[in-house]
Amino acid sequence: MTAIALQGVTKRFRSYDRGHKWLRRELVEMVTGRRSKGDCWTVLHDIDLRIEAGEIVAIVGRNGSGKSTLLKLMAGILQPNAGRVTHQGVICALLDIGTGFHEDLTGRENVFVNGAILGLRENRLRQLLPEVEAFAELEGFMDTPLRYYSSGMRARLGFAVAMSANPDIFLIDEVLSVGDEGFRRKCSAKLDELVARGRTIVIVSHDLEAVQRLCARGVWLHEGTIVEDGPIAGVCARYVERFNVSEEAPLETAGGTT
Repeated sequence: MTAIALQGVTKRFRSYDRGHKWLRRELVEMVTGRRSKGDCWTVLHDIDLRIEAGEIVAIVGRNGSGKSTLLKLMAGILQPNAGRVTHQGVICALLDIGTGFHEDLTGRENVFVNGAILGLRENRLRQLLPEVEAFAELEGFMDTPLRYYSSGMRARLGFAVAMSANPDIFLIDEVLSVGDEGFRRKCSAKLDELVARGRTIVIVSHDLEAVQRLCARGVWLHEGTIVEDGPIAGVCARYVERFNVSEEAPLETAGGTT
């Protein structure tokens, strides 16, 4: 069974001139109903991709290649300008660990808020709370406001809550590169457990060593197109050879399109 399918998917974003010109252009376009094609740039070009249920797939490529945009299209956060995206089953997207958390709420309160966003009921979250607290290694901090958490503590809490959702499809953006080494190993072990249970996982990461350990298949994106789709070892080897990238490159710049 196909878990995710993209057929002829193209995604464009609009660019804006500095100053007041973009506002005038927007008003003109609202009146005329016409859009200027010159004000758009294409991030993904005519993507065809099928991911079968139970696969664990890595999306690799340089900064700006369209990786995170592809994941957001799979999750339904973005809609394509052309083509079609379909999926079978419940999706959980870890595109920015901690999204939906509130600074003034405690860790415990944020578990309930974030869990509700992921579709978990309150009684289920109460049952899962000890497990989330233990996995995140936040014993003694769950009643502390989130504003006092370190970035690593936030990452651990976000990942722990997301794993509790137990969906059919996980979309994960750079979770393998956050936290300390101990937390990374714990994440990898949890993903191995999910694979054993037949879940579908799509990972965007620059940590080529980690994705080769976890994934059987790799998809290499470059400038919005798929360069290669095949066994992960070969895809990573040719990617490294072409761009002379390291096996564990730095994280993407925050807020950039990947």
